[in-house]
Amino acid sequence: MTGAAAGRILWGMCRSIHTLHNFEPAATSEEVHAAALQYVRKIAGTTKPSKANQEAFDRAVHEITHITQHLLEDLVAVVPPKNREEEAEKARARAVKSGRYAAA
Repeated sequence: MTGAAAGRILWGMCRSIHTLHNFEPAATSEEVHAAALQYVRKIAGTTKPSKANQEAFDRAVHEITHITQHLLEDLVAVVPPKNREEEAEKARARAVKSGRYAAA
């Protein structure tokens, strides 16, 4: 896939999965699991699998959580870690500025 179609897919994919690498404090196991769950939901095209697919769905979430944790442990940061609260505030400010959300 190339061009505009690829861009649309990448842009819309897993918007609720946040960057987990190089933050202080480090990502929690719950955040890693939530990212894995969102990824599997996106790939499967469902938020709640059927009974027939529940085992495969749960196994995928478990395995992706596990390998993601290893990835985060193995990645080497070349810049100082970002402050989680400061980055969240910047994101809120961008959302307000864009008109997506009202100022608090």
